[in-house]
Amino acid sequence: MTKQVLPLIEKIPQSIVGFLESSSYHWSSSLSKTTQAHARILKSGAQNDGYISAKLIASYSNYNCFNDADLVLQSIPDPTIYSFSSLIYALTKAKLFTQSIGVFSRMFSHGLIPDSHVLPNLFKVCAELSAFKVGKQIHCVSCVSGLDMDAFAQGSMFHMYMRCGRMGDARKVFDRMSDKDVVTCSALLCAYARKGCLEEVVRILSEMESSGIEANIVSWNGILSGFNRSGYHKEAVVMFQKIHHLGFCPDQVTVSSVLPSVGDSEMLNMGRLIHGYVIKQGLLKDKCVISAMIDMYGKSGHVYGIISLFNQFEMMEAGVCNAYITGLSRNGLVDKALEMFELFKEQKMELNVVSWTSIIAGCAQNGKDIEALELFREMQVAGVKPNHVTIPSMLPACGNIAALGHGRSTHGFAVRVHLLDNVHVGSALIDMYAKCGRINLSQIVFNMMPTKNLVCWNSLMNGFSMHGKAKEVMSIFESLMRTRLKPDFISFTSLLSACGQVGLTDEGWKYFKMMSEEYGIKPRLEHYSCMVNLLGRAGKLQEAYDLIKEMPFEPDSCVWGALLNSCRLQNNVDLAEIAAEKLFHLEPENPGTYVLLSNIYAAKGMWTEVDSIRNKMESLGLKKNPGCSWIQVKNRVYTLLAGDKSHPQIDQITEKMDEISKEMRKSGHRPNLDFALHDVEEQEQEQMLWGHSEKLAVVFGLLNTPDGTPLQVIKNLRICGDCHAVIKFISSYAGREIFIRDTNRFHHFKDGICSCGDFW
Repeated sequence: MTKQVLPLIEKIPQSIVGFLESSSYHWSSSLSKTTQAHARILKSGAQNDGYISAKLIASYSNYNCFNDADLVLQSIPDPTIYSFSSLIYALTKAKLFTQSIGVFSRMFSHGLIPDSHVLPNLFKVCAELSAFKVGKQIHCVSCVSGLDMDAFAQGSMFHMYMRCGRMGDARKVFDRMSDKDVVTCSALLCAYARKGCLEEVVRILSEMESSGIEANIVSWNGILSGFNRSGYHKEAVVMFQKIHHLGFCPDQVTVSSVLPSVGDSEMLNMGRLIHGYVIKQGLLKDKCVISAMIDMYGKSGHVYGIISLFNQFEMMEAGVCNAYITGLSRNGLVDKALEMFELFKEQKMELNVVSWTSIIAGCAQNGKDIEALELFREMQVAGVKPNHVTIPSMLPACGNIAALGHGRSTHGFAVRVHLLDNVHVGSALIDMYAKCGRINLSQIVFNMMPTKNLVCWNSLMNGFSMHGKAKEVMSIFESLMRTRLKPDFISFTSLLSACGQVGLTDEGWKYFKMMSEEYGIKPRLEHYSCMVNLLGRAGKLQEAYDLIKEMPFEPDSCVWGALLNSCRLQNNVDLAEIAAEKLFHLEPENPGTYVLLSNIYAAKGMWTEVDSIRNKMESLGLKKNPGCSWIQVKNRVYTLLAGDKSHPQIDQITEKMDEISKEMRKSGHRPNLDFALHDVEEQEQEQMLWGHSEKLAVVFGLLNTPDGTPLQVIKNLRICGDCHAVIKFISSYAGREIFIRDTNRFHHFKDGICSCGDFW
């Protein structure tokens, strides 16, 4: 307080000075008294005193009158650091962080350097705004003023860098800190754990021990949570074991943090040991522990453990029920999961967004796509708002059955709730549109995404690969390599699959070698399967067989299946029999192998062998998987089965088929009877061919959609040669674009031509 202003203060009633001092701390004082005090100060001429002005600023700030407080500050000819710090503190406390930075800038322009009281507030502001550059500048200012070694400034500076994700800068501050405590050390430990830096975690723990700082259970829980959330599951398990060896007693938070990692690592024995510990410590009544235990058993495929634990829990709690539904669905028990979900609804249990998302995801992952669509509708009717996890869980169901209308509606919903910036939502949309035959829309979604991770790139590559567009896939891969992202094994699977679709042998070999030589990715079974398919389609069956024999691990059914399918294309019986024998051993109850080998024999006119295969299937009780196709008409998905005569429109469908058949005969087309049973009359063979589900679906679409409307059909089996020829004709005859997605690829029929070039 200046000597010149002392006489003025003496003229101010002591009640006003006392009021200003007290109102800064007591919210019960009235704003009107602050205004009155301000008026008396102005009248007395004491407004230029820094001490009184600072108190007045603080008093206005207490009532959130920040504009008035700022006007007081601006009216001071030579404001002090104390005046500015009062307003900065108040604005920071009110979470008006941007305004705090503005006041700091004005303070700096007055030539005032922040002191040890202001710096912590400024660093807090930068942390909240993730304003790294401003924080760095303030750090530089603190170095000039010598305050960078102040304990409070260092602590707030450290947390600012941590919040801004600048681990390197945070570590430098940490290393220079004169007063480290367990809170600061724990923050750094958790950050390194989230990055999977096990060695750094161990190093800091060692430094803490040598400095006499003892890690507490909160520190350990933070480390475990960090490893788990970032997918470093083995590191989390190692750290849990270390905790136990050090004599700490893991609590419910510790157990709940490590169990997800145990489940993701499929370490069932470790999970059982933890289960025993949970029982011993009496933690089985904790809902978080029970949920984590059920989740662990679900990921480990231990169905009995899931059901047993759920039955032991007495309360119907949302988190536990969600884990139960997810565990059942993950292990293929989706019908049981649906049954339990309905039970939860009947019991008026409060089902949250996680509950609905869990059952929708379970249905979409287990072939219950129509049920998933219906549940998504019910969820919204129930007033539960889908989130960034629900949408990616729901969209695969739309793609699986080509429910384009539902997919577009879901896309529209994502736009309305501002979820398009989410990479998981974006990649799911890319995949959905590709599976619905609209690869151009996949490209548009990809182009509009502000941020793209590797999953987005892989989704786009896989979509174009599915459509047989190898050049586009290779172009996308080239663009990917120009980013900071590195391709993974999924990227190369899409590349090799695309090359196989169009027979690019040289390019396929190039990418196959590039995986290991340039990116250090060891080829997996799926990569060998793609290469066998590529070589086989190119007529290099012996080379494909040699590659199988050179594999560093045992080939699976996908690899041998690729060879068998290639033998069908090349009519090679000898290698087909070798591949089939391997498949009979690996999958003795898969009827597809028997049917494919039978077709190869039939193509060669080897009817005795065909009969032998059929007899073998009968003796084993195997039946050919019935053909099934799906088509969406007016936002409803219809299912058509091969040979099904019970369909409500079967008479109209048959009549339309007869019309098409006559037109085809006029143009010289004859049915390909190789794809029908050989031991029945020719007329019956033709009728059987016309009963294939994809033909029924296409004709159903012609009858129930306006002229010119594109048709989208999904088939559960590979499209046969006769159906392929018929649908090519229909696309020209009816003037329709027809998209057929079978188990191998997409077929885009237009004007009598198919995108596959009759090579599938």
